Amino acid sequence: MRVIAGEHKGRQLKPVPNHKTRPTTDKVKESLFQMIGPYFDGGSALDLFAGSGGLGIEALSRGIDYCVFVDQQPKAIQVIHENLEMLKISDNAEVFRTDALRAIKAAGKRGLMFQYIFLDPPYNKFSYKDLLENLVSHQLLAEGCLVVCEHDASEEIPSQVEHLELVKSEKYGSNIGVSIFQ
Repeated sequence: MRVIAGEHKGRQLKPVPNHKTRPTTDKVKESLFQMIGPYFDGGSALDLFAGSGGLGIEALSRGIDYCVFVDQQPKAIQVIHENLEMLKISDNAEVFRTDALRAIKAAGKRGLMFQYIFLDPPYNKFSYKDLLENLVSHQLLAEGCLVVCEHDASEEIPSQVEHLELVKSEKYGSNIGVSIFQ
């Protein structure tokens, strides 16, 4: 697992040492970032179900100013901190150990808004419709926000949720899907 492009291109990331996370493959990560714009001119991102932090770190490497990482597992939180420190980008991040819905609610109370939101929950364990509706109801979507969902290709993904519309969906191999809402 490595950073694909940007300031930290080629740097290896430490994975979470258990089978509770499923890191995004380099191929899927590269395709995903080509779909949303390969480089960014500032802005903020939210990496829910962050695992090792690979998606948020990739966004930081490509020009995002700030990223909030959220995961429920203590080992994942430890690895995110280690990866951020190794790349010397801890000042551009916040890391929280909590569940996704609590994190969404807390970010809403703080008035945080994001240009990019990455959702990569355990496959077939969360309703994307519920997650998307919570992002909208807690007002986390900045103008033009892109919400990137990595999912099992067989999962039911809504085509529209209030204030969000499915703009692109791709399948990788037989079991990985990426859907982008705006």
